[in-house]
Amino acid sequence: MKLPSLPVLAVLLAVAASAAAQPPAAKPPAAGKSSGSARLDGIAAVVNNQVVLQSDVEEQLYLFLMNAQGENVDSSMVDTLRTQILNRLIDEKLLLSEAEKQGITVPEAEVNKQAQAALKEAKSRYETPAAYQEALRRENLTEEKLLKKFHDEAQRSAVVERLVQRQIPRRKPAQAEAEAFFKAHPEKFPKAPAELRLSVIQIPAAADSAADKQGKAKAEAARKRIVAGEKFAKVAMDVSDDESSARSGGDLGYLTKGTMDPGFEAAVFSRKLNTVSEPVRSVYGWHVIEVLDRDTVKTVAGKDSLDRDKKPLLEAHVRHVLVRVALTDDDIARSRKLADKVRADAASGKDFGELAKRYSKYAGPHGEDGDIGFLPLNTLQPTIRNGLDSLQVGELSEVLMTQAGFTIFRVTERKAERPYELEEIKNDLPAAVGEIQFRDKLDEWVKGLRAKAQIQINKS
Repeated sequence: MKLPSLPVLAVLLAVAASAAAQPPAAKPPAAGKSSGSARLDGIAAVVNNQVVLQSDVEEQLYLFLMNAQGENVDSSMVDTLRTQILNRLIDEKLLLSEAEKQGITVPEAEVNKQAQAALKEAKSRYETPAAYQEALRRENLTEEKLLKKFHDEAQRSAVVERLVQRQIPRRKPAQAEAEAFFKAHPEKFPKAPAELRLSVIQIPAAADSAADKQGKAKAEAARKRIVAGEKFAKVAMDVSDDESSARSGGDLGYLTKGTMDPGFEAAVFSRKLNTVSEPVRSVYGWHVIEVLDRDTVKTVAGKDSLDRDKKPLLEAHVRHVLVRVALTDDDIARSRKLADKVRADAASGKDFGELAKRYSKYAGPHGEDGDIGFLPLNTLQPTIRNGLDSLQVGELSEVLMTQAGFTIFRVTERKAERPYELEEIKNDLPAAVGEIQFRDKLDEWVKGLRAKAQIQINKS
């Protein structure tokens, strides 16, 4: 079992560096708060004689939330994130000041190279030069100003990185030392999360055949545009009903084998790279797929991760155009009625496995009887976790509405949260312990800089 990755302090590269990979984008009022110039334009903190602007905090918060689309982030979490970002920006000021004292500089050629790369990346996210120029206009920017912004961010990031490398060199302990550290400091390591072994019956809402045929025709038309020479990204932005990926030209990033709809996954791992698929049906609708890369998932130690059958776990970089098949209220009601009947049959004593064989359309890996194995409780969607939290072994969930359809779970086994055993994470320990020791030293050093500084945080 792979040890969960440990967080690295964002001050290493500075929060501002995350903006360098982002294209200019119009920013809304402060997330989770009422709009107003007082929040956006005020001074968030004063660090010695330097200020941290509230607008800088809000920009970093906005970029984080943009990257976390699809995550369940409530208002209290936004407030926590805002505080964390402010503290990281304060730390950045302290580190930059310390770097200046120590005379740390970065060659201008290196900074310019990073800034030009960031500008190129930002421009590449727009389908046309006109779209890029429109984004600059909305932000009241010129390309010269944007390049200057990237230059300043790259310079700050590089200076902080060199300072930290000088002050706290990284080291990877030997295996014996790492194991001794693990035994002496168990509180510094994450615990293996509570797990549930589940069986599942999933009944997606199904459209009638006429609507399905129309959806396939729309997907075929999108494919023809791509094959005829239009850029995949443009067609995805024009056509795709997957709004989150459409904004990135259909890019889904790397997807791990065993986590996708079977039909979609079969296409992803059988297609020749950089070719455009015929329409592929999944529970979500019709897809046009292009696979950009395939590889094995690596552990922290750089070794292949293994699946449940001890085979290398594969992943693929995928982009797609999705055409959802419209569902009517009658379609949804019909599927819900069937799910209620199946759950009632299971509750009355009918064999869950036989019901799963007959009715379930669950997309992930599973046994014939619906068994999907152990799942960490903390990885489940909140609606599912809430529906399963109080169930005892052998009990059924109510019919739960998920993105993939109406779902019935049966809990077959529970494992409580527990410390990892040494053998489970032995191979990952040297890298993990090295990261913990580096983080602890960095935290302690930054605390020392804070203790000697005059910091005033403005409450708002």
